[in-house]
Amino acid sequence: MTLRTSMIAILLAAGLSACGGSDEPATPEASTPPAEMDANTAGTPVETAPEEAETASGPADEGTQFAGFPEPYASADYATGKRLFMQCSSCHSLTEGGPTLLGPNLYGMFDRKVGEHEGFDYSKALQDADFEWTPEQLDQWLASPRNFLPGNRMSFAGVPREDQRAAIIAYVMSETGYTPS
Repeated sequence: MTLRTSMIAILLAAGLSACGGSDEPATPEASTPPAEMDANTAGTPVETAPEEAETASGPADEGTQFAGFPEPYASADYATGKRLFMQCSSCHSLTEGGPTLLGPNLYGMFDRKVGEHEGFDYSKALQDADFEWTPEQLDQWLASPRNFLPGNRMSFAGVPREDQRAAIIAYVMSETGYTPS
């Protein structure tokens, strides 16, 4: 095996492992970011203190970051959503006109029909699905992509904690041009 082939294999393995990459059942370790794992307790998740909320223009007032969003997203924590989305960012970008990575760019995803982002090769399950993305649909998807839409190719195990899903969704809403109806 050449050095180039070895490097490609390592990068692919790292990318797949970032999204859960196996067919094994979800475990707390699989859905908890590395920063939340306690090395002294064999992978037991630990609570971390919330970080100060930030935006591209600087720190945000926690009470206004998600103002106008429906609950539970209006009261979600921006810093938590941003931190947890780091797992997602190995496969998804959020910026308008951003790249398609292992997964589609998520900018403008809300109120867009599932499986229709130009430039991404969706699984048959997503191509055949008949719904538009809403925060509520994304919540069900993030809880367990495999159970929500069997046959999709996303290898992410899911986010079992409702508060963490709400934070991720609120962060994605704030970064992808979501406008409340």
